[in-house]
Amino acid sequence: MKTVLVSAVALIDIDGRVLIAQRPEGKSMAGLWEFPGGKIEPGETPESALIRELHEELGIDTWRSCLAPLTFASHSYDDFHLLMPLFACRKWEGTPISKENQSLKWVRPNELRDYPMPAADLPLIPILRDWV
Repeated sequence: MKTVLVSAVALIDIDGRVLIAQRPEGKSMAGLWEFPGGKIEPGETPESALIRELHEELGIDTWRSCLAPLTFASHSYDDFHLLMPLFACRKWEGTPISKENQSLKWVRPNELRDYPMPAADLPLIPILRDWV
């Protein structure tokens, strides 16, 4: 089974809300909500992948020093295994906007379960809720 490396971030605003993005139509798991991030390209670290993805997908900039390792997901889907570190970030430059046709929503950590998410993301919710 192929292992897919993805890096994700919980962007946490001044009010303690977390940004989630809805996967757009045409992508696998369309309609599900997830933490921003994406695949780690060859030669990238998880942090550099997040910095790149946040700029490309949300139009914001952050720095390695602002990405705090929080936890990780390790989950087997039918056709691949996902390994995904989750970072927390409270400092960035710019206002997140959807640049890739996904809906964005700021939610309180205790409300994350109200949004359908990929199976790999579900175990991350209680950790994030306790951390924020």
